Amino acid sequence: MRRGRMLIFLVLIIVVGAVVVAFSLGLFNPTQQAASTEAATTQVYYAAQKIPQGTVITKEMLNTYPFPQGINVAEVMFTVGEESNLIGKRASFTFEPGTIITSSMIGDAPNEITGPLWAVQVPAGMVAAAIPTNRLATAAYGVDNGAHVNVNACMTFVDVDPAFQSVLPNYTSTMGDVYFPANPGTIDTRAHITIDPVTSELASRQGRVELDPTFQKPIYAVPSENQRPRLVCQMILQDVVVMNLGNFKKPTDTTTVAAPANGTAVPVQSSDTTAPDIITLMVTPQDSIALNYFVYSGAVISMALRNPSDNSRIEAQSATLTSLLTQYNISLPSKLPYAQQPRLDVLAPPLLPNDVKAQPQQ
Repeated sequence: MRRGRMLIFLVLIIVVGAVVVAFSLGLFNPTQQAASTEAATTQVYYAAQKIPQGTVITKEMLNTYPFPQGINVAEVMFTVGEESNLIGKRASFTFEPGTIITSSMIGDAPNEITGPLWAVQVPAGMVAAAIPTNRLATAAYGVDNGAHVNVNACMTFVDVDPAFQSVLPNYTSTMGDVYFPANPGTIDTRAHITIDPVTSELASRQGRVELDPTFQKPIYAVPSENQRPRLVCQMILQDVVVMNLGNFKKPTDTTTVAAPANGTAVPVQSSDTTAPDIITLMVTPQDSIALNYFVYSGAVISMALRNPSDNSRIEAQSATLTSLLTQYNISLPSKLPYAQQPRLDVLAPPLLPNDVKAQPQQ
């Protein structure tokens, strides 16, 4: 009886020990644990270092990040096994360390595409167009590379004579009497009309006949000044991406500086500290033609900064004097028996401190 109990205890001890050993091997075996972890994740490539724009991507520049199971890996990402689609390609723009690389962020190798490095930033079907700008037109230089903007344009219109294509009103001149040649038998039998030349003394603007309300007599009224242009502003483009503010920085833009120690010239990278006066936008080819027209027609172009995640579009209405008075409920000022002093004929913007250039000291 005692032997049977001892045998049962011995069997239980062996079974418990086997279970403990099996559990320990499964929990603390590094090889088995790594294999199970690797099988449960997807390795996605990212930039292990800063990769400048236009650089050919090599394996040494990359590292992998494990995506756990249950997290969908986008098809545009590159996973282990797809190195042939990534290595040897060119960075379309600068990658910061830790950036997960997708198919839209790379291009073909440099020997397959010629041209400047920044040209690969322009999407297919789009072009890069440059227009003049200043601090006011760029939201106090809040507009920078990669910004999304709306483009506004303001222009003026005047009435012109359709035939002359000159600004109305026309100038009038004096026309003399009609006469015929003295000898009707001559070849030239056409009537002759004499017209006095238009000079500064004789020139007069074309006017109109009005009835004087007091004396009830017709008078000929002429304009007191040249025709006033009519201003209109409109938003011409929406959600445009800024490619570059200012001039593009070329790798060859260097300045030779003489070192005072030994007098030898040392090339250094030039630094442009002047305020940018030009901006490059990514637009459609048709919009680039329109921008050229606006620029060369004298229109004033400005940009309004917008949220890059805002893809909305609006039906903007042109801003004219009539629409502004109606939209903002602006009343015309009454003719009063008193007025402001001093007389104010032109509204001048306030002079900002940054607009005042410091004079060099003598």
